[in-house]
Amino acid sequence: MRRILALPVAVVAAALLLTGCVNNQDSENPQGGGGDNSASADASGYGVTKDDALAATLPDAVRSAGVLKIGTDPTYAPNEYKDNAGNPIGWDIDLANAMAAKLGVKAEYTAAKFDNIIPSIVGGKYDLGVSSFTDTTEREKQVDFVNYYNAGILWASVKGKDVDPDNACGLKVAVEDGTYEDTEELPAKSKACTDAGKEKIQVFKYDGQDGATNALVLGQVDAMSADSPITEYAIHQKQDKIQAAGETFDIAPYGFATAKGGELTDVIKNTLQTLIDDGTYAKILQKWGVEDGAVTAADVNAASKQ
Repeated sequence: MRRILALPVAVVAAALLLTGCVNNQDSENPQGGGGDNSASADASGYGVTKDDALAATLPDAVRSAGVLKIGTDPTYAPNEYKDNAGNPIGWDIDLANAMAAKLGVKAEYTAAKFDNIIPSIVGGKYDLGVSSFTDTTEREKQVDFVNYYNAGILWASVKGKDVDPDNACGLKVAVEDGTYEDTEELPAKSKACTDAGKEKIQVFKYDGQDGATNALVLGQVDAMSADSPITEYAIHQKQDKIQAAGETFDIAPYGFATAKGGELTDVIKNTLQTLIDDGTYAKILQKWGVEDGAVTAADVNAASKQ
């Protein structure tokens, strides 16, 4: 999975995911979409105030700049996507904004292709990756993950067409390029098909989840595979066109990506724990209807501990 569970509440610009109207032409531009993609320390919307003790633990470069540089792929509603002005919104974004507010810095977002975010963290371009990353041991070789949610995979199929995710040989399946579904899940399922002498799964890759969803809505593929909040959201928006295919499976942790072995990892973990303890975390998840995947404690690199 790129990035489980409950059906989200109605949100601003909800139809953007399915209409293909999300404007990503300004990718790699922190002012993309024509708006200011920075969230001020008092703009999280949840009454979050600066914690001086936490702020004092920030790396010197971040503290002196007063900015937390964040890479995100805003095509994954309701986790992270764009409003009509081109600014990032979603529950992941709300949570990142709350952390920035708690640390007394601005959250500055750059829209980027999903599989470019981790290399950009390694290269020092971003301080933080907020893009529904599934924490895997392979990804942990490049970055650290502060775990904040438990997510799973859920397939959707064309309305009226029954699809079994465990028996999809020969089918056309849409995914977002670079996601866990693309790099791990579908290659393994397809190999099982060919090993059994059956047709491989035809994987159709799209730069953004909106493209994968649209392909299914238009009937260009038989199914799509994505993280379950995204799939549930898509089904809710286009229930006359698509349906759930099977149940949620492969539950795994989401993580905020930080530089491997860097100072920021513990800062983000401690800040997240503070938001969990004071109830802000729960308020954010409840607002977006995704509280079923909530955690009670922040963790680091949970995939390697399983």
